[in-house]
Amino acid sequence: MTDHTTGTPGPKPETLLITLTGADRPGVTSTILSTLAVAGVEVIDVEQIVLRGRLVLGLLVTAPRDWRKLRDSVEIAGTSVGMQVEIERGEGDNRSRPEGRSHVTILGSPLRATAMAAIAGRIADAGANIDRIERMARYPVTAIDLHVSGAPTEVLRTSLAEEAARHGIDVAVQAANLLRRGMRLIVMDVDSTLIQGEVIEMIAAHAGCEDEVARVTEAAMRGDLDFEASLRSRVALLAGVPASALDEVYDAIQLTPGARTMVRTLKRLGYRFAIVSGGFSQITDRLAADLGIDFSRANELEVVDGLLTGRIVGEVVDRAGKARALREFAAATGVTEKAVIAIGDGANDLDMLNAAGLGIAYNAKPLVQQAADTTVNVPYLDTIIYLLGISREEVEAADAEAGIVTPAPPV
Repeated sequence: MTDHTTGTPGPKPETLLITLTGADRPGVTSTILSTLAVAGVEVIDVEQIVLRGRLVLGLLVTAPRDWRKLRDSVEIAGTSVGMQVEIERGEGDNRSRPEGRSHVTILGSPLRATAMAAIAGRIADAGANIDRIERMARYPVTAIDLHVSGAPTEVLRTSLAEEAARHGIDVAVQAANLLRRGMRLIVMDVDSTLIQGEVIEMIAAHAGCEDEVARVTEAAMRGDLDFEASLRSRVALLAGVPASALDEVYDAIQLTPGARTMVRTLKRLGYRFAIVSGGFSQITDRLAADLGIDFSRANELEVVDGLLTGRIVGEVVDRAGKARALREFAAATGVTEKAVIAIGDGANDLDMLNAAGLGIAYNAKPLVQQAADTTVNVPYLDTIIYLLGISREEVEAADAEAGIVTPAPPV
């Protein structure tokens, strides 16, 4: 507090910290605030949570001259609504959070206390503090968001990634800034990310060479082979396959669980979407149209007289090509690269993940997990929304308004 007549710090105001706990019921907060209103105090800070029907309400208020009278009034009011009341007298405002603020989102299925304890310990070791904890989802995965201050985001990201791997959970660390709340662009890989499986292997089944193509694909995704060379060699094996087989492949595609929910939810908030694939435009363009995705880029299979020739038309969309596409889509959308979230699983996604403000390795190869900002290893693509501060309850409420029925959670 500053004395504006002299410009020197004045005495800190006396404050009261009022904490109420008990079974949640209507009218608790209004009863206590009405009691405080009679005393004419100023509310400096307030927080409230409900956990399994138990209410915890904390208020920091200025202390009146006769603070004991207010204490007695609050205790009587609290008792009248079945609350236990604690009142602590002190000085000063609520402390400001130190520099270095981050959101630490923890995903687990299950999420065990040992894992949470280990993450909390690493945060403390970094000299940081957990200011607030919120549950983002309880099924089909548990998602918890920690508001953390006091340590650089990059320091936390490195430290917590090691702990997450040790306990088999996922942890995403993002800077707490306005960018997290703004309109963003999501750029996704397709095979084994947006959809389950690899399209080229599904086409290869029509040529009788699925196993051979699958072996080369696996090596390319691990980064053991040059992507363009491996792609051309695999496509060559498809020569002679009827183009009509692409329709059969498309009809057999299965989206990754949660894909439609993620796209639907984020598009409601103004997000834009792009898919960038080392696969084939004959498939990805149809996926984009089906899901309402704004941009799409992939390789084009050459077709002559109704048959695949075993060649690709134009330049190959390889590792560098994916990153170029991301930058072009960001420019077309009018957002910076820092406002882009990239999601992928293979070595050819690495440049794209590094170009984005947030690169997410989704059920990815070890090489990709080590290089990405964060990893998600649960089989639900809509868990990405929890990293953006959106809870499952908010998603379900929006879906209900739109007439979309959500399966009931387990009891």
